[in-house]
Amino acid sequence: MYDQPRANPSRTAMTFDQMLERVRYEGAYPTRERAEEAVRTVLAALGRQLTGDERVDLAQCLPVEAALTLTAQIPDTQHLTGWGFVKDLAVRTGAAPATVRWDTGAVLAVVARLAGPDLLARILRRLPGGYALLFGQAELRQTQLRAAAA
Repeated sequence: MYDQPRANPSRTAMTFDQMLERVRYEGAYPTRERAEEAVRTVLAALGRQLTGDERVDLAQCLPVEAALTLTAQIPDTQHLTGWGFVKDLAVRTGAAPATVRWDTGAVLAVVARLAGPDLLARILRRLPGGYALLFGQAELRQTQLRAAAA
């Protein structure tokens, strides 16, 4: 009949399995397991960089399994640039920076869709330069800074 109001409506638009399939497609990974490895590795690294309301709001947009991976990390006191993020993750995993960059792009493109444009803009304002490209967005920060200084 009528929709009953829910106490905590879910904002997540996809399940964890759907997220893994989307990342598998984006990253052209041969298996679901490889996509899951990329998701868990990249979200753990992002969890070490993201703080504040943006961290909480992003976790609410993700499937539960992904949100737990993100929020299980203690944020680092030193925030890395986008390229520093990739290099740090390469060192931690022993993978080549090009592979880590590919994984990061595949995962964060899906995360960007789940977050939506408003939350993504807030996340990018919170993080140092270089993350927009990792999320599949144009890096406008330098242009905006020059325009503000003029």
